[in-house]
Amino acid sequence: QVQLVESGGGLVQAGGSLRLSCAASGRTFSSYSMAWFRQAPGKEREFVSGIDWSGGRTYYADSMKGRFTISRHNAKNTVYLQMNSLKPEDTAVYYCAARPSVVVAADTSYGYWGQGTQVTVSS
Repeated sequence: QVQLVESGGGLVQAGGSLRLSCAASGRTFSSYSMAWFRQAPGKEREFVSGIDWSGGRTYYADSMKGRFTISRHNAKNTVYLQMNSLKPEDTAVYYCAARPSVVVAADTSYGYWGQGTQVTVSS
């Protein structure tokens, strides 16, 4: 069982940066792949980025490559999403998710979710 709590969202101007954090409870955090998804108003939830259990493999949606960086610190049970060069279209609720297998982009494959954190990028 894994419980996830996101933090770090907020209001930022276009071109700015934010770092999201996702704190996980449970002693098996290091065995889970972690991912970030986002959902904008009126849109479906979409995959943003994922990282395998060791942090050795990372994955990004095309529109985030070069701007976002995912990382994890297993000793702190935390996964991060560094977001740079933010755009108004990045405005969404960002969710952290976990699964005890490889990273996939399908949100239905993740059994554990945080409550989400709002990111708003003003133009």
